Amino acid sequence: MRRKTFPPVGVLACAVCVLVGVTPRVHAQNAHPAYAAMAPIDAYLMADRNAEIALARSAAPEAISRDARVLVLGRHGYETAIGGRTDFVCVVERSWMGPFDVPEFWNPKVRGPICFNPPAARSILPLTIKRTELALSGLSKERIIDSVTAFEKNGLPALEPGAMSFMLSKQGFLGDSVGHWAPHLMFYVPQTDSTMWGAGFPHSPVLLFPQFHAPEPITVFMVPVAKWSDGTIWDRNR
Repeated sequence: MRRKTFPPVGVLACAVCVLVGVTPRVHAQNAHPAYAAMAPIDAYLMADRNAEIALARSAAPEAISRDARVLVLGRHGYETAIGGRTDFVCVVERSWMGPFDVPEFWNPKVRGPICFNPPAARSILPLTIKRTELALSGLSKERIIDSVTAFEKNGLPALEPGAMSFMLSKQGFLGDSVGHWAPHLMFYVPQTDSTMWGAGFPHSPVLLFPQFHAPEPITVFMVPVAKWSDGTIWDRNR
């Protein structure tokens, strides 16, 4: 039985997100890269800081995101824009948070709003921060992989049980091939056999998201849900 994986472009998340095109990996590997190199840094930044804060918060229901800490992207990495009153953290991820082998790894249009729960904020968010610093420093993709591998060995916090995130924003853009895609939750577990979750099997709601396929020792599962963060129903036919 053939299982499917859905590699995101960003975030982008997923999709990213996001991460966050949903083209099968074999197609992504064989396609001619649409974004072969990093664009100028300004292309990845949002000029309106308040708009980025609002976009980040749109990742989760308002009851969660209104008191969360919010990060925005600066020229050298993420900066705290709102201190927050809880340990949830909301941020807009960019394209380099997708798998390293997707054609849209450097797509400057990707915006993947995501809100991490406290365990994920402590043990997954550091990867987002690290990858982003490396990308903005002008390193090649190969150098980023090497540096992330070193970080995983020497500085990565242990993955905490219960780590998950919300990607429920209508406003996110997860890649040229998927646009907004679907509202979904993401669950982070130590590297594991995805069949134990039933991921990717026909009619299973659980999808394997290979964001951290290598070098990070994490397996990520995505579960699409019925509603966006504002409570409206996702129309899968649009």
